[in-house]
Amino acid sequence: MSIIALFPFVALLAQQPVSSSSSLDFEYFKTRVQSILLAKREGHARCVSCHTTGTPMRFQPLSPGAAMWNEEESRKNFEVIRARVVAGNPLKSKLLTHPLAEEAGGDPSHDGGKHWMSQDDPEFQILAAWVRGDARNVPTAAKKVRIIQTNSAGDTVSIIDPVTNKVVGEVKGIEVNHGAAAAPDGSRLYVSNEAESTLDVVDGRTLKVTNKIKLSGHPNNISISRDGRRVYVSIAQAPGAVDVIDTATMQRVKSINVRGNVHNTYVTPDGKFVVAGSVAGKTLTVIDAQTEDIAWVLDFNLGVRPMAFDRNPDGSTKRIFVQLSDFNGFAVVDFATHKEVTRVELPKLAAGKAPFLSGGNVSHGLAVTEDGKMLVVNSRLNSAVYAYSLPDLKLLGSAEVGRAPDWVTLTPDSKRAYVANAQSNSVSVIDLQAMKELTRIPVGQVPKRNITALLP
Repeated sequence: MSIIALFPFVALLAQQPVSSSSSLDFEYFKTRVQSILLAKREGHARCVSCHTTGTPMRFQPLSPGAAMWNEEESRKNFEVIRARVVAGNPLKSKLLTHPLAEEAGGDPSHDGGKHWMSQDDPEFQILAAWVRGDARNVPTAAKKVRIIQTNSAGDTVSIIDPVTNKVVGEVKGIEVNHGAAAAPDGSRLYVSNEAESTLDVVDGRTLKVTNKIKLSGHPNNISISRDGRRVYVSIAQAPGAVDVIDTATMQRVKSINVRGNVHNTYVTPDGKFVVAGSVAGKTLTVIDAQTEDIAWVLDFNLGVRPMAFDRNPDGSTKRIFVQLSDFNGFAVVDFATHKEVTRVELPKLAAGKAPFLSGGNVSHGLAVTEDGKMLVVNSRLNSAVYAYSLPDLKLLGSAEVGRAPDWVTLTPDSKRAYVANAQSNSVSVIDLQAMKELTRIPVGQVPKRNITALLP
């Protein structure tokens, strides 16, 4: 609700001269401070809800359908808010002391309530760093590895702790959630919402949905740029596109047309390219991330499904491993020559073992370990996960998992795989050294895409 009390504007200026705030960083204000003004905290109204109406500290109203202010509006907000701080001294700045609990050093009262119980609150720290003028040195809160598991036939996203292998949180209210991506600093999760054709923005700390960004069509999987400034959304309806979302403005800024409905979109390990695959178009489209123009296209005789990448010693992309419709295995594409060089078929089922024929492609979901030594591949047909050594692609072993394994994500230490079992409503945890299933974690309805993220 209100960040500043209802007291005369002239009196406030007398206490805090504008000249004292001339050192404040506008770019940091635009991207980090304004997001706090828009944030929804459980049990509280948002700052913007009161400060675009009757309070002396008046923000610019958001344009219809906009999730963030534009450049001109942000400049006007900056001029209003910088009059409410004493540069270099957070605890003499009403912007910070009004919403801070009195026992933590805040003011006795605030008509908008107390948002922060401690000066250690991450939002308070962000504002304090801005006021002090050391915005680039915001203390980094300890983050924890989490497995983010979407549930494609439900309305929750499961948050798994890989230490305890238990669900420790949920994102609620996103019906038919599909793809997920995380901001590099863990401040946000992004989830494709198939029911509403939106990209939903989730606070990484509270797990509450804060924004819904309208897309150009029905979405599938998503990915995020290495710096977190762009989210790329697969548009899975004709004629096919990759929607580009600017995470500072929270708006769709571009749709890149490709040939065929887009199933999955990835960012290459070096961050230089965006790669989109189409089942209907049977194409792999590589987009230059800097220009956001198509760099090259590779045609296949089968639909293009999940992909994974390995790296050259300099970090550039070496190969793309591509799963294809109705092929129980994967193709190998040389990134430099833009050519398919081989296909690897997964092992045949053991005698007496019946194939699982329902749900998804015969082989769906693969990933390369962080250390670059192993490729992990799902098989729905075999109800198993396979490991191949890199770079030579020799089979290392396999482990049985639940029914219809649909996706796999790996821990940063390259020791475990988390396999989404779409028809078992569970996630299998695989020890990659022993190639053994350790446990199965119950999750929501028809779990599909999953990612590994660092969250507060």
